[in-house]
Amino acid sequence: MLRIRVVPAWFFTLTSIILLSLNSTARGEDWGQFRGPNASGVSTESDNPPVEFSATDNVRWSVELGKGVACPIVASGRCVTTMLTKDNKFIVMALDAKNGKRLWRREFDAGSKLPEITPPNQHASSTPAANSERVFVHFSTLGMLALNAKTGELLWQHKLPAPFYLMGWGAANSPILYQDMVIFNLDDDLAPYLVALDQKSGDVRWHSERPEMLGGYAVPVLCTVNGRTDIVVAGSGKLIGYDPGTGQERWSCNSLLRTIMTTPVVSGDRIFITVQSYGDTDRVLKYALLQWRDTNQDGKLAKSELEEAFHQKFEKGDLNKDGFLVDNEIDLAFQSPTNMTGGGNIIQSVRGGGEGNVTKTHLVWNLSHRAASNIASPLAYDGRLFVVKKGGISAAFDLKTGKVVWEKKRIRNYGNYFASPVAAGGYIYVPGENGSIVVLRSANEVDIVAKNDIGDSIVASPAIANNLLYVRTVNKLFCFGAATD
Repeated sequence: MLRIRVVPAWFFTLTSIILLSLNSTARGEDWGQFRGPNASGVSTESDNPPVEFSATDNVRWSVELGKGVACPIVASGRCVTTMLTKDNKFIVMALDAKNGKRLWRREFDAGSKLPEITPPNQHASSTPAANSERVFVHFSTLGMLALNAKTGELLWQHKLPAPFYLMGWGAANSPILYQDMVIFNLDDDLAPYLVALDQKSGDVRWHSERPEMLGGYAVPVLCTVNGRTDIVVAGSGKLIGYDPGTGQERWSCNSLLRTIMTTPVVSGDRIFITVQSYGDTDRVLKYALLQWRDTNQDGKLAKSELEEAFHQKFEKGDLNKDGFLVDNEIDLAFQSPTNMTGGGNIIQSVRGGGEGNVTKTHLVWNLSHRAASNIASPLAYDGRLFVVKKGGISAAFDLKTGKVVWEKKRIRNYGNYFASPVAAGGYIYVPGENGSIVVLRSANEVDIVAKNDIGDSIVASPAIANNLLYVRTVNKLFCFGAATD
């Protein structure tokens, strides 16, 4: 006789909990691109990150590196970082995220003549993006590289146009991953574009030119509204939403400024951005170019004062063909006539979604505020938008209303802020170029918990995964963990 054993319902519940727990433990937490999940800077899984640490305290591991300012990433238990050696070898290296043991190291010849670059930027500046199978990274002279995440083997290389910047800032653009594509935005001053490459083959899925843009460094972010996902990119004068399947522009909010160094953050259906662009709203490109490129200070630009790559644009602007660009000829040559936006200070909230020009319908709140940062991206955390800028001046705003929570409060660490703040476990980590990381408790006031000196300049934004904090200084990579008994 067939005997059937009835298993109590609690057994299935308990088994499910155990399996889910094991799966979560095995998978671990990833921080697989610039500023982690969707460039948010927020770890939602780490609830016990380190608070007090230094170059010698609470260090789980550290490694010496060559020069670089790319952010470290963590994917499938591997911490990936990059560097450039003195003999111009571009290095991509993977380490065990827990103990720092080298898993693989891949070397590429970057070429003997590298493009112009302005400190603190370095040539190894693109933050990689990775999943369990592949690592993707951009280098100005090499294009996009795809490596086997387990072995470091080069899977493909896709050459991309060499970027050129009127101000000589140099490339510092980072890819993201979406579905089976690598999405990469490169806003230079010559031929800006947004491109999608197939992750497996490196083939171009689509390529969208961005002719109205000037040199900028915003990383694309994803915003999903009513089930539709847009790739959102901030650029000169405009926040634009693209169809991820085709690269076609879906909408634009024409409310930004001339120069975009920061990356937006997304919370729900809202996109938040802070921008400080040199000068006021009337200060278009010509004023900056005369300051940076007019080497003899005669008030006009000669062709010899510009790189050869820009000579064709120069000739377009030289209306009277006298061999010089003067006054409005400068803007005609380099700035789009449909996007003559200037400078200023703004902090904005934009509702995602929509079609066409959404400036009047989707700009939720807009602050012309001196707290706006020119380089450090904002942080949307615990219902507040946190920003920090040069001098250690911080401010916070209510995400929904834009109402000031606090403004122009110093965090007791002077100097420059090139890295962006990150958050986990109720704490906000604010790295300064001087090598100190201030830890704030997430609150409606400036609540400084610790000030941690790492002893080396910090330009790259930290990573947080599995309660570990990864900090890339100019010369070293640290992994910090909370004190254990």
